[in-house]
Amino acid sequence: MNNKDIQQIKLFESSQIRTIWDEQIEEYFFVVVDVVATLTESSNPTDYIKKMRKRDEELGKGWGQIVTPLSVPTAGGIQKLNCADTKGILRIIQSIPSPKAEPFKQWLAQIGKERIDQMQDPELSIKQALADYKRLGYSDNWINQRLKSIEIRKDLTDEWKRGGVSQNFQYATLTDIIYKTWANKTAKEYRKFKGLKKENLRDNMTNKELVINMLAELSTTEISKSRNPENMDEHKRIAKEGGQIAKNARVQLEKKTGKKVVTSLNAKNGIIKIKG
Repeated sequence: MNNKDIQQIKLFESSQIRTIWDEQIEEYFFVVVDVVATLTESSNPTDYIKKMRKRDEELGKGWGQIVTPLSVPTAGGIQKLNCADTKGILRIIQSIPSPKAEPFKQWLAQIGKERIDQMQDPELSIKQALADYKRLGYSDNWINQRLKSIEIRKDLTDEWKRGGVSQNFQYATLTDIIYKTWANKTAKEYRKFKGLKKENLRDNMTNKELVINMLAELSTTEISKSRNPENMDEHKRIAKEGGQIAKNARVQLEKKTGKKVVTSLNAKNGIIKIKG
């Protein structure tokens, strides 16, 4: 399945499917009965779900972990309906023997194959990223900066791993320290400032933002290598120091140019049109 085929999968954009945005965990949830009704065209999707759970024993066993009852506006008022995030919905779709569900199953299979190929040959990830950014219309200069930022980020996470950082929340904490120090915003605050939800923050940074953030992460990596931190507190101090180097650069640049580095521009309202 190529990119054009994937773009034709419009389930999550369907007006027939009610969605809820969870601000706390920054995740979309979809009303399960709406998804099933859309894909199966069943006259009784609730009953279809019951039969599906019996038919797929593993799905039935894990149902409590897949779905979450959330308050949803209905014609009869607010009601608690079973919802699932993107991962959960895709798991449910795997159990639906419907022609409408087939594109999703093929897409998941293709994504799985590409991921395995990229693990065996990391260069494929770079080539895929390059092709995707070009398809979306980003300028060549921005793409070069973005690919470099991926390399620098990988160096930083490798260094953190070497220093004993292993949990996702630890990576997120250290990243927030870096952002908060140089940009005065956590990752969540930064995304909100740019009007983003699930979109990748770095994919929505300007060239200047990317460069300053690269300086912050590069500085953090180099300081960490020289100090060999042994605990999370030491990692936090180093992350702040790396972010401070970038903040100093940001402040100086803004002073010389009179222009803010951190802006609300994103891919929808200006990033991809920036040249040079």
